[in-house]
Amino acid sequence: MKPNGRSFGRPGGWQHADVPNAADAADWFGGRLPENWFDGDASIEVDREEIVVVGTLPTEPDTSPAAVEGRIARFREATRGDRMQIAAEAEKRYGRKVAWGVRTDSEVVLFTHLAVPVMTRLRQPERRVLDTLVDAGVARSRADALAWAVKLVGEHTQEWLDELRGAMESVDELRKKGPTL
Repeated sequence: MKPNGRSFGRPGGWQHADVPNAADAADWFGGRLPENWFDGDASIEVDREEIVVVGTLPTEPDTSPAAVEGRIARFREATRGDRMQIAAEAEKRYGRKVAWGVRTDSEVVLFTHLAVPVMTRLRQPERRVLDTLVDAGVARSRADALAWAVKLVGEHTQEWLDELRGAMESVDELRKKGPTL
């Protein structure tokens, strides 16, 4: 450990230095969320900036697109005050914004959630890829093209990314068990 209290390596470097640990977020939300909101437990995704809570709405007989849209709108409005209160508590506890969403039989709808800017440096071959996507009308801007590319890579490499995340968790556990300097 360096004299200023920081060490090298994961997790997250300076961007992650003062963010509270959110390893227990799923348990906290599981205990905090009203039992009648969702069928089963909500899924909780945590990153450096945001916690996203997505629960499955109870199934109803009418599954027409308009009925599903109405159920989502009803849930969003009926739970707004409680969701804001829970989010404020979680934001204080975990130092991250909280976003909400619902899952139905046919879709996942996220309510207000973060779009975080990310700075990167690209050389000409990479910029040409983005410019081709913009020129072809696939994206409105280089930023949209980059977001599209990242989403596409994520969709096609999800199994590998999950394996990589698991390996990083194992390294973190081993690092905790190791000697401190």
